[in-house]
Parts: sequence; structure tokens; C-alpha cells
Amino acid sequence: MQHAKPAMAGLAVLAFTAACSPSQPSDTNQDNMALQAFPAVTDADGYVDTNFSATYRDHLRTLASDEFEGRAPGTRGEELTVDYVRSVYEQAGLVSMTDDTYTQMVPMARIAPSRVTNMQFSGADDSNEFSYRQQMMGWTQRITDAVEVEDSDMVFVGYGIVAPEYDWNDHAGLNVEGKTVVMLVNDPGYATQDESLFNGNAMTYYGRWTYKFEEAARQGAEAAIIIHETGPAGYGWGVVAGGSPVRFSLKTDDLNSHRAKIEGWVTEESAQTLFNHVGMTLDEARERALSSDFTPIELNRQMSMIVENEIEFFETANIIGKVEGSLYPDEHVIYMAHWDHMGTDPISGAIFNGAQDNASGAAALLSLAEAFGQGEQPERSIVFLMVGAEERGLLGSLWYGEEPLLPLDQAVAGINMDMQNMYGPMRDFVVVGWNNSDMQDVAAPFVAAQNRYLAPETNPETGFFYRSDHFSLANKGVPMLYAKGGIDHFEKGKAYGREMYEYLFAELYHKPADEYDPKWDLRGMQQDLWVYFRVGYELANTRRWPQWAPGNEFEAERLATDHLRQD
Repeated sequence: MQHAKPAMAGLAVLAFTAACSPSQPSDTNQDNMALQAFPAVTDADGYVDTNFSATYRDHLRTLASDEFEGRAPGTRGEELTVDYVRSVYEQAGLVSMTDDTYTQMVPMARIAPSRVTNMQFSGADDSNEFSYRQQMMGWTQRITDAVEVEDSDMVFVGYGIVAPEYDWNDHAGLNVEGKTVVMLVNDPGYATQDESLFNGNAMTYYGRWTYKFEEAARQGAEAAIIIHETGPAGYGWGVVAGGSPVRFSLKTDDLNSHRAKIEGWVTEESAQTLFNHVGMTLDEARERALSSDFTPIELNRQMSMIVENEIEFFETANIIGKVEGSLYPDEHVIYMAHWDHMGTDPISGAIFNGAQDNASGAAALLSLAEAFGQGEQPERSIVFLMVGAEERGLLGSLWYGEEPLLPLDQAVAGINMDMQNMYGPMRDFVVVGWNNSDMQDVAAPFVAAQNRYLAPETNPETGFFYRSDHFSLANKGVPMLYAKGGIDHFEKGKAYGREMYEYLFAELYHKPADEYDPKWDLRGMQQDLWVYFRVGYELANTRRWPQWAPGNEFEAERLATDHLRQD
């Protein structure tokens, strides 16, 4: 293992001084503290003092203010956000990679359904239908005025997975061209809790509903339906059916014609009626789907459905700056966070300021950009990738993954910052996607230097690793670290940390109440910023190339580019 170099001598903005004794933060006096960044050592209690880069709180407060109107793509809030981030990049001395604008425009389509019929079924014996929102949800990701599926034969394809590294193919020997495939959510590992099957309780990429729709389309299906179950999905039917039916997509040359015409969900109870027609219970279907030699089941039903849309095209921005590497400028480390949130409610006028989701991560990226931009030049380049349209389906990062400004085969690794810790110093540094890559090994010594410990996420079955922007780069083979302070508070213990975590998701997440609070204890944020900085500095100034764990679903993509690298 290679070791980090000493701290950069000229890095005035990152004075690696010994931490002072910890003290409790006041409500607002931190705003006026002198600029002092992330200490390299800690006190006897193991956490850094209350001094932190004063600009972090300024960035957080500004981005989460009412003036920015919830930072929705395609709005005045986006314009203000782009101008603000650009000004920070310029002052930090970052290089623009797009004609001095620091922006990469992302072509978007808004797909608003004006008419969605019930899902209708016919067969040899009778016909019936599932009602929209109550028993089924359906839409199209095709950018078109209307799609129609008529009398499409239905077939149950188990989990709908084709995973060579797990020797699993639910579509083996089956032609689903023009058919409607019906699938279970999650993957066989979760269903069995068998650690030797897929990744046991922890969801793999193959368990994500997005993958299942993509695979169904690759197989030529006309429609793709997932059976909803609260446990393996990680959320109730209300999440599926209760949200806005409006969809967003990238505007590509094929206008998403490669997607299945219809994508959707049916309730568990509704799915049972489909299996009744072939003399089978849903439980029996689940059991058969757990075999690696599973044979698809014809359901002897035909499905029909129509979706009509209103289409609107617009652009949003990724905001990108770079610190040029002195020796290996094409090789680069990526810091990323999303700047966007949900905007303003058109009826009530309430502003969804998204302070924690994700002004907190955007402010972290800006603080790191200032630190690296004003320091000595690293050997490898460092890219600061502020992506848009995360709340619209990770679309800004997806576009960057398809249209990178530096080749992704030369991306050393990346760090994603989404929904940061606002609740004080935490002993645990929680890695989302535990043991997915050796990126957590890179972080480990810096976490230990703070008298902290690495910890896996507590709910890996929900697949959070595949639900933030780093996934778009991981899917291209780039090892990504997605980690942050957890719940084990240095002073108040795990009960307090768990209470704050539950409060965040119950009362603030995706609600107008997610606003900046001057009483937030940002000592934990200082901890994490220092780790993020040290990990990036280590990778930017050594010849290290992190790798995915053997057998990981992203390993093959990484290994395919090894021959392009300089060692």
C-alpha cells in the first residue's frame, strides 16, 4: 500500500494544525470565525475542534436560501446557482473545461402524462383490469405523444436478471420480443438472505428496478412490469403510486425508442390474480424464481394499455471546474455532488430549499474546490463535478457518464457527497456500498487518525449505493466512495444519532422543512471534509489505481480499461 505524501507546504487554506480542545458550538458565532480548515490530528477525545472553513457555512446558507427558490432545473433558481458556483470556481482559480463557462449543458425532456388507461387483461376464459394508482402504475420513458400496447402476451421472468458474474440468466432460451414481462423486485440474495447468493441481504445493481426495466428493453420486451413488495422494494405502495406521474429523461437522438413502450408496477395482491390463471400462487412463483435454472412462466394473459403525453424540452447544467495535474493531467480524481432540489410548489408557493439534500454536499464540494484550487498543484488533475437533475433521476450525472469532459478510463476514482451530517461529531464513517471497492481502504487510515471507525450502512437491502449520482460513474467502471458521518455521536451516543437520522427522513426529507439551521453542529462536517480532502490528495499524488472488489458488477468495466493507463 502506498502512503500519502506530507501535507502541501503552500496550502494556506488548509493549515494542518493540531486541533484545539473541543467546545460546544454557539448558534451563529461560527460564521465569523477565522478561516481554519481541517486539522490533521485530533484531541484525546478523538474529534476535531469547532473551527472549520468559514466558507462552508456561507456556501450552505446561501444555496439553501429562499432567494435560490429551491434550485429546480430550468428555473431562476438554477441560474442563481450556476452563477454562484461559477464565481467560487473562478475565485479558487479552477480551470473551466467548457469555454470559460464552467457549464456542461444537459438536454432534458419533461414527459407529463395527459391520459393513462387502466391496465387491461384478456385471456381464454375472461378479462379484467387493474386500476391506475390503486392497483397499478404505468408510464412511458419514450419521448413521444402516445404509446399503445395491445394484446401483448405476458410472461413471468422471475427476477428479470442477466448477471454473468453470478452465473444467472432469467431470460435464457426465451424470446420476449413484443411481450410483457412480469418480474419480482430486488434479487435472490435478499429473498434467501444467503450470503453466497448474489450479495445476500445487500442489494446488488441487479435488484434495482431501474436495471430491470433496462434489461427488459434489451431483451426486446414491449412492456415491463415489476411486482411491488414493501420489504424487498424498501418502500410502500404509496411511494410508487402517490408521487407525481411526471417523468424526466435525457433528450437523446433516439428519443428513448430503445426503452420498452410501457414500464410500471402492480401491487402484490393484483399480481396474485395473474398467477391464479395458471393455477399457481405468488409464493410458488417466488420459490421457482430462486432457482438458477428457473424457467419462465407463460401467464396465458394478454395486456393492453395506452399512455398519452405532453412533452417539453429544456436544458439544465452540470457545473464543472478542474485543478490541472502537473505530471498526469489526463488522469483525474473526481469530487461530485448535486446542486439541484425540488423548487417551489406551484399551488402553495412553499419553497423546497433542500438544505441537507443537497446544499450540504454542494457546499462541501465548493469548500474542497477552494482548498485544492489555492494549494500547490497536484500530480494528477482534480475535477469538481457539480451535477444537475439528480432529483429528476440522476440525469445530470448520467449525461456526464455518457459525455465526460475527460476520458473515464483515465478517472482514478471519485468521491460523492450527498446529504451530509449536520448533527455533530460522529465516531462512525458509514460506507454506502460496503466492500464494493478498495476506496474504503484508501479512506481507512484517515478515518482512524480521527479516532473513528469505518462502518457499513445499516440497510443495504434498500440499494442506496445505486440511488445517488456516483452510480452513473460506477456504471462506467470508476470506483466511487460514498461515505459520511453516521449515528455514533462522540458525546451523545448512538441513540441521539439514530434519533436525528430518523427525524431527518421523517420530517425534513423532500419537504419544505429541509431548511438551513444556524444551530447545526458542523463539527462532524469538518471531520468528513478532512477525510474527503485526504483521500483525494492521496489519489492525486500517488500512482494508486483503486479497483472494484472481485466479482463486483462493475469490475469488468474497470478491468477493460487497465491497458490504457500509465503505471
